[in-house]
Amino acid sequence: MKIDVGIGDIARWEDEVVVVNLFEGVAHPGGATGAVDTAIGHQITAMIATGDLTGKFKEVAVLPSFDRIPGNRVMVVGLGKRDDFTLDRVREVSATAAVKIRDMGLRTFATIVHGAGVGDLDLGDAAEAVVEGTLLGLYRYTEHKTENDKKKIESVTVVNMDKARAGALRDAVHRASVVATMANFARDLINAPSNAKTPRLLADRVRDAAKETGAKLTVFDEKQLEKMAFGCLLGVAKGSVEPPRFLMLEYQGGGKSRPIVFVGKGITFDSGGIALKPLEAPGGGGMWLMRDDMGGAAVALCAVLAAARLKMPRNVVALAPLTENMPSGSAQKPGDIVRSFGGKTVEVINPDAEGRLVLADALGYAKTLKPQAVVDLATLTGAMTVALGKHAAGLFSTDPTLAGRIARAAEATSERVWPFPLWDEYAEQIKSDFADVKNSGGRAAGSITAAKFLQRFAEGMAWAHLDIAGTAWVEGGPDSPNKDYLPKGASGYGVRLLVRLLRDWDTAR
Repeated sequence: MKIDVGIGDIARWEDEVVVVNLFEGVAHPGGATGAVDTAIGHQITAMIATGDLTGKFKEVAVLPSFDRIPGNRVMVVGLGKRDDFTLDRVREVSATAAVKIRDMGLRTFATIVHGAGVGDLDLGDAAEAVVEGTLLGLYRYTEHKTENDKKKIESVTVVNMDKARAGALRDAVHRASVVATMANFARDLINAPSNAKTPRLLADRVRDAAKETGAKLTVFDEKQLEKMAFGCLLGVAKGSVEPPRFLMLEYQGGGKSRPIVFVGKGITFDSGGIALKPLEAPGGGGMWLMRDDMGGAAVALCAVLAAARLKMPRNVVALAPLTENMPSGSAQKPGDIVRSFGGKTVEVINPDAEGRLVLADALGYAKTLKPQAVVDLATLTGAMTVALGKHAAGLFSTDPTLAGRIARAAEATSERVWPFPLWDEYAEQIKSDFADVKNSGGRAAGSITAAKFLQRFAEGMAWAHLDIAGTAWVEGGPDSPNKDYLPKGASGYGVRLLVRLLRDWDTAR
């Protein structure tokens, strides 16, 4: 989809639809909406007077222009009450409008920058939110559908009157287009069925994407992993006929500075191994959903691809251990002991706690890169979904500065995080009688003990762990986020957060 910037009066813009907005409780609209209202004979004001248009959040009204303006139709989208207005509401109403226009069978539209100038909201931030909401909201995964809905938006124009801000507006639109496109690519990878994204196939898709952006991809195969002593990753992979892969995606934009490293869990399908998962789970989901267990890897990789496309002044690396976790005669068994990269031994109490095993090797490898900081992301524990539902990821960190940077990036992107403790007392639950550590501490504080396990392999680094088990997938229903830019399926949670983290790295100390 093509996204352009237009400088001028939306009331004089020619398109299939021109989109303006209205706050709840406003009787006489001003600004761009007021200009359009005047040009079309005060139809918007008349609808407000009759109660047919209220400005309620995400309310949509479509009016004919009767050839009074070049645009064929006018869409008014409700912003809700001014006191409740946020940047994330810009994303939401932009998605609402775009999806409505697509469902009408139209192909192009022009929109004002919702919220620009409201309070202290910057034009650039608002424009980014408009583009993000539009692209994220219009996303659909149709790769395996033989009969597709042909309705499709082909182009969008973001229109603003301020000629002096044209350059800043174009920069904002470009930045948001790249980030949202990479979030949608992460969604594609996560939504793909596991037979279409084995470790080797997934590596091929990332290789193609890396070539387009100029990032460097290194793929380590099973023989190299044996030489590198990736015992935890190889242990998980033993049960599958599909060989594992370890991806290192590098973007060098920061000169000689030490890299920021993102590590993502990449279980391309998780049956639970010998600790077999149920086919159906209470409340929805079940084993079929375990195609999303590589969500952390997809997000880490796509964040680096976005950084490369944006030519950010950072050195960034994504590490993605990829494997299936399957049951077979050769599969890892409860009580097995494996040796991680770096030498620590792990007693495998639960073969279904495999994500932390593959991350252990990746975190150990991250140390060799001498990073400024390491952030890992993983659909790690069902306990996190119990704790926070689907509205936030759990944040664990040994470094307050890094945790603060992540929290600020989360606030800016509305990809929420919530901090959890890493008290020493929790380490008692993962002590092993036979190895350095065991991979499961039981049900109590399951997310925390999983993070304590990872902490053992992140020692000596500024490190943070994001448990995205609840946020990686949107199923719909009352427990899911009711946001029009989050359609059912993979959410792409974390791409926008990580890119914002990189963007603000020098200022958010």
